[in-house]
Amino acid sequence: MTTRSNNARYSSASITMHWAMVLLFIVVYVLVNLADGFEKGSAQRQSARDWHATFGLLIFALVWLRIVLRVLGTTPPIQPPPSALMEKLAKLGHLALYALMVVLPLLGWALLSARGKPIPFFGLELPALIAPDKALGSTIKEIHEFGGNLGYFLIGGHAFAALFHHYVVKDNTLRRMGFTRQT
Repeated sequence: MTTRSNNARYSSASITMHWAMVLLFIVVYVLVNLADGFEKGSAQRQSARDWHATFGLLIFALVWLRIVLRVLGTTPPIQPPPSALMEKLAKLGHLALYALMVVLPLLGWALLSARGKPIPFFGLELPALIAPDKALGSTIKEIHEFGGNLGYFLIGGHAFAALFHHYVVKDNTLRRMGFTRQT
């Protein structure tokens, strides 16, 4: 994967990481909702929760690579250029999404730690972040769930903004993150 970009698109590495993160978010959200559909204490529920944690931690691991790509890479210009307000809103939205990719997995890891549960990661067990504490675990759970629900709005808002730019504003915002070359 190249980290260089032509003037019209993000690098193939950045594009691949973006869409991989989209896929991981879908998997994480599907798994947590799937887990709730299984009977409490069942092996299926635990498996869905374990995979939810594993893929959430994978998001946490990959977001750092994504941040490096963003810092080292170039940002192709939006044509025609957006208003200053749109640029500020986009920066705030991206900052919120990056915070989500860092904070939510850490909260999930801390939640499992506070409950004294194993922290699964593709067959490995990661160390606990904090000592078991039932009351703290309840608080962390509420914050983690709130953040997860907020994520629906942040991700949905991001997708809506991309589609708005593509179909209403008719600029190249969405095409910059596409896999096909622009002509």
